Amino acid sequence: MPTAFPPAARLHRPSEYAAALKGRRIARGALFVVSGPRGPAEGPARLGLVVPKRHAPLAVTRNAIKRVLREAFRLRRGALPDGDLVFRLVNRPPALSLTALKRQVRAEADALLTRIAS
Repeated sequence: MPTAFPPAARLHRPSEYAAALKGRRIARGALFVVSGPRGPAEGPARLGLVVPKRHAPLAVTRNAIKRVLREAFRLRRGALPDGDLVFRLVNRPPALSLTALKRQVRAEADALLTRIAS
């Protein structure tokens, strides 16, 4: 499978997010919870991101977190099981430089995606 991130690999509608968030919790880390829908998965893996302003007040921080999560998902998409995944930021990230924050988010995303893929 190519390592592109086409629009078909993203969740777009609020109903798609709602179905995944009402489903089961697939994995949890220090910053993120990954949820997926209950029942059988339909189609290839798709990604949804929820990064609330109350946990990451600066737009720069929210955008950096989303960018890193999309890249981690893009590289592992072929190894992931079918179905929708929603990464939700549940804890405020520590006060780090943007570079250190990106490293921390990438390490956690890789660990969560590895856990999901196995």
